[in-house]
Amino acid sequence: MTQASPASTPSLKDRAQLVIDQLRPYIQSDGGDIELVDVSPEGNVQIRFRGACVGCPSSEMTLKMGIERNLKEKIPEIREVIPV
Repeated sequence: MTQASPASTPSLKDRAQLVIDQLRPYIQSDGGDIELVDVSPEGNVQIRFRGACVGCPSSEMTLKMGIERNLKEKIPEIREVIPV
């Protein structure tokens, strides 16, 4: 069995971007959008809400129950999602 070289292993940020890209159509369907800003080596993900999500009272629930939950399920190294 061969191990993948570090160059072929997607970075934590690349993996987070893939998950966010899967979630974006749901957020866009409500007139909002989301942008991945950065992912720290410790697993803290920074995102930016756009469009209708800015100032929406439901954005905190979307963040914790949708985005953060999905990221943590698919990428165990993720610790927290922080809106910036």
